[in-house]
Amino acid sequence: MNYATEIRIVAFEPRHARAFHDLNVAWVERFFALEAKDRLLLEQPEVEIIGKGGHILMAEDESMTAVGCVSLVPYCEGTLELAKMAVADNVQGKGVGGKLMAATVEKARELGARALYLESNAQLGPAVRLYERAGFRHLSSDERPASPYVRADVFMRLELGGQ
Repeated sequence: MNYATEIRIVAFEPRHARAFHDLNVAWVERFFALEAKDRLLLEQPEVEIIGKGGHILMAEDESMTAVGCVSLVPYCEGTLELAKMAVADNVQGKGVGGKLMAATVEKARELGARALYLESNAQLGPAVRLYERAGFRHLSSDERPASPYVRADVFMRLELGGQ
């Protein structure tokens, strides 16, 4: 059986704040350094993401332990930024990221977004491949906006159509 079938995707609740923070700090600090924008979003997700019209999804296992997360942050008219996506080390490669991605695209459509935008880093190969499989396309250098992240060197967009 695929581990991901046992995973539930749920809306962020205050009880998830520590897991949202810790899951993201773990991957950021493994590869990079925490930046100001990271701290802002991770330390105050209810204010900086949800309070500004965004949404956070959490992946929980059968014991209600958070094993993954992702956020949708208002970016510009009709576009949400997919940000702060993380999957716990012990469940990577087991389908959790794919399940989170599918739920994220569905939620973005539900929220009326016409597109999703994201920034990443080429060192995060499995994540970049997940985005590509979901239909995100790489932006050319002239399409890339300024980023608050020093580490950002991959910029992608997914057109959701309709709306």
